[in-house]
Amino acid sequence: MPAVQSRFVVRMFSTFVLFSVLAGQFWRSLGGWWGFGLIAALVVAGSITLLVTQKSALNWRRFPKTLVAFMALATLSIAWSFYPAAAALGVTLQWITTLAAVFLALTLTWAELLRTLAAALRWVLGLSILFELFVAAVIRGPILPFFVDYSDYGDEKIPQAFYWSRALLFDGGPIEGIVASRNLLGFVALLAVIVFGVQLAAKTVKRGWAVAWLVFAIGMLVLTRSATVTLSTAFVVVVLAFALWTRHAHPQHRRPIYATAAAAIVLAGTGLLVFSSQLLGLLGKSEDLTGRFDIWNSVTDLASERPIFGWGWVSYWNPFVEPFAGLAERKGVVYLQAHNAWLDVWLQLGIVGVVILALLALSTLWRAWFLAVDRPRLGIADTTPYAASALLPLLLLAALLAQSMAESRLLVEYGWVLLIVLAVMTKRHQGSPSRMP
Repeated sequence: MPAVQSRFVVRMFSTFVLFSVLAGQFWRSLGGWWGFGLIAALVVAGSITLLVTQKSALNWRRFPKTLVAFMALATLSIAWSFYPAAAALGVTLQWITTLAAVFLALTLTWAELLRTLAAALRWVLGLSILFELFVAAVIRGPILPFFVDYSDYGDEKIPQAFYWSRALLFDGGPIEGIVASRNLLGFVALLAVIVFGVQLAAKTVKRGWAVAWLVFAIGMLVLTRSATVTLSTAFVVVVLAFALWTRHAHPQHRRPIYATAAAAIVLAGTGLLVFSSQLLGLLGKSEDLTGRFDIWNSVTDLASERPIFGWGWVSYWNPFVEPFAGLAERKGVVYLQAHNAWLDVWLQLGIVGVVILALLALSTLWRAWFLAVDRPRLGIADTTPYAASALLPLLLLAALLAQSMAESRLLVEYGWVLLIVLAVMTKRHQGSPSRMP
């Protein structure tokens, strides 16, 4: 296959992979778990095929060892797991997701990552607004996912969280889109704001096109009315401000910036503790963060029983096995996550798992930060201009880490894929710097 056609195939398949991990719930709502399984099989087959045909070189010296350690620990946890069958299934799903992420990281350039991620985000947001328009204008009422039996509820009211869409677009939201969750759709919109904003600043697409999609993404972000995404957005804005400030400072005069950042973290943490109830009220949230405190308490109590190596990796919780049956239930909805990635890892892989994941995240953050704030060194002279797209890894990672405090998505689907892609690509960039788009 000619090189041009080969790269086209890689980009198209990469867009499909990114769309599938961003909108996994879309495939499950549309075709059930069997349909989602077919998509997962296509992702695995395509990733392996293209990794082989593209002859993507894996440089062990430039590969995150913490990722290897985390996957090894998760795999070995089957041996001491309280639920070995469920753990084996969870580990398999984690390896599938990791394989897709490694494929993206080894075959895409920075320019192709920006391009394919933008395309996948446009598809998710575009289909979401069309879906919400159809539900609100044609169906004119809430719609449930296909291939799910709700007959057990009888005459009881079906929980709102089960609906694919509640047809609230013409009421100003909140809307759920094709991903069936305003929190998920809101976070996809936040990622889109970051990506489209970078494209606009880097001038990699036509200005009118970039502005239109950026405004659309902001509108979708507002329509979801997600409090957790609002806080994540604020964190990303703060990180961007400090990154731009650091860029304009001489490398030898950055200590005041880092001191200010440390002080800001302390003040923000104190403010959240002291004024948490007022802030939650302003964001339209209950004082228990919509039941999260109860879930966190339950998970903490259970994790404390096996604090070092955890109960065994399971990824999404399996509600049919102990100890997950009834572990996190609120208003008839059984939740399959701890609503905090770090508590989830503590529960499943213990303190050892938390330490390894923290090292993976922090090392990636370290590389992404200096990629964003240091002037590129592509020659002897330190005169290469900054690239706006060099901010992309840092801002994406900031959004993921902010979300990890209220959701466990960092460990599954798009969260895990983006974390691994950023970890591997920043590590490879460290060894062989290349011009950012």
